[in-house]
Amino acid sequence: MNTDGSRGGPDLLEIEEATSFTVKKAKKPSIVCVTRWSSVVNAVVVALIMMMPPVLLIFSGHLDDPAVWIKSAVAGLGARRESRKDVLLGGLLLPGFDEQSCASRYQSVYYRKNMTRSPTPYLIERLREQEALQRRCGPGTEPYTRASERLKSGEKNVDTVDGCSYLVLLAYRGLGNRILATASAFLYAMLTNRVLLVDRAKTLGDIFCEPFPGTTWLLPLDFPLEGYSDLSEEAAESYANVTLRNNTGPASSEHRFVYITLDHGASAANRLAYCDDHRQFLHRVQWVVLRTDCYIAPSLFLNPAYQEELHRMFPRKDAVFYVISRYLLHPTNDVWGMVTRFYDSYLKNADETLGIQIRVLDEDTPPQNILDQILACTSQEHLLPGVVVAGAGGVPPPLQTRARTKAVLVTGLSGWHHDRIREMYWQSATADGEVVSVHQPSHEEFQEFFLAMHDMKALAEMYLLSMTDAIVTSGWSTFGYVGSGLGGLTPYLMMRPVHRKLPDTRCKRAMSMEPCSQGPAYFECTRKEYNMVLHTNNMVPHVQACEDMAWGLKLTEPIAEKEV
Repeated sequence: MNTDGSRGGPDLLEIEEATSFTVKKAKKPSIVCVTRWSSVVNAVVVALIMMMPPVLLIFSGHLDDPAVWIKSAVAGLGARRESRKDVLLGGLLLPGFDEQSCASRYQSVYYRKNMTRSPTPYLIERLREQEALQRRCGPGTEPYTRASERLKSGEKNVDTVDGCSYLVLLAYRGLGNRILATASAFLYAMLTNRVLLVDRAKTLGDIFCEPFPGTTWLLPLDFPLEGYSDLSEEAAESYANVTLRNNTGPASSEHRFVYITLDHGASAANRLAYCDDHRQFLHRVQWVVLRTDCYIAPSLFLNPAYQEELHRMFPRKDAVFYVISRYLLHPTNDVWGMVTRFYDSYLKNADETLGIQIRVLDEDTPPQNILDQILACTSQEHLLPGVVVAGAGGVPPPLQTRARTKAVLVTGLSGWHHDRIREMYWQSATADGEVVSVHQPSHEEFQEFFLAMHDMKALAEMYLLSMTDAIVTSGWSTFGYVGSGLGGLTPYLMMRPVHRKLPDTRCKRAMSMEPCSQGPAYFECTRKEYNMVLHTNNMVPHVQACEDMAWGLKLTEPIAEKEV
């Protein structure tokens, strides 16, 4: 439910005529009044209402039904406010994209809450600069052609030319991992003034629209670096090997490219790339290939060379992924159609919505244990109502004229938990009279990798989770991190069972909406002592240990700042 009480969007968007993309005008909201006033007076009153703020107006005129009249007036005002929603998200997005080719870019604002964190003017300025860089140096341009030819020829002098350098992203594992890797790689590209080119990974073009105007972010199919997707930490061009030789032998300019591994299992020597201040050799290398399955943003905040720039872009550190994702990640029309059809059918008309994301990482954990954890968490946090126990003498609450409704969205590979929760509310009445409906878009049973339809369903469910009013997610799950982060929702995290035993704390409220980085750095960049583990929160208070993963790192606002 949107914070202003609206649900979903109008059939047609109303966007300012000054924008250059093609849209259809929304019909003006109308108010029907049944009164004994003259038509002229009635028209004047209606016009005044449309210009006034949304306050309750009480009239002493001869109305057949004043309550109905006022309700209709307020509804009309709500529709008028809805038609004026900020589709450009405070300047985060650019006008000019063809809406028909990517409906979600400008329509998603009608299905989601208003932005809880606004972009700063400096971030907007940097985004415009990055867009210009992507257009000037991206695929199809003369600088890209020259850079590709030099890479193909094996030329050793790889210093940046034409003012263009490139970051090629190899994101892998599940879709949640790839989304987190893509968002944080984009941040890294902005910090290092590189063009971001994303390996297609077979499905990327099927699920996301192009984010940059006038160019593509997809790595061309004829990319000349052979075997780039099969590189490993042992490669001669790996960051660890290049820096080692750079200190004792050949200069960095003798390398065509540098390969950086920053996945969850990367060696400490390769993770020193987080500390590279780009005043040494890496800034001269035109091509950097980055392989990761993680959200690397928190570790970037540990580098003193980036801290001032990051603070200017994100003075609030608890919404980095949220803001970047609203700019960068727009589902294709096929995925967006799946999202909106399900939302309009099952979630739109509920008074309140709750998302429950289930990821069972230990397959031998009994499903009943997970169900018990879900029900304990939702009861503890008052997210779901209790039920009248059959045969216990309980009496259902009296029938209400308009019972409050709650729609529960369940996502997971199995349909078992959804079925049990739905049966509970079907077989027993709620103790407070609330009407609960339970829905699950799909249950694929097994996770697949790089299959278009599987990824499309997964992305649709992540976006549906982001549209709920509150969310419960599974610890360690990147799917859950994305679902809550996309919507700016601070989740209730269910702790992961250990040896099939549920933790004493069934769930806890997360410290922020930020995802957890599951493969972070553990060292102080100023000393680069990677053989010792440091508590990073002693160095940077807004980088803390994750609630669900002790060795993970998470961006948040310091407690003192949260209370202000």
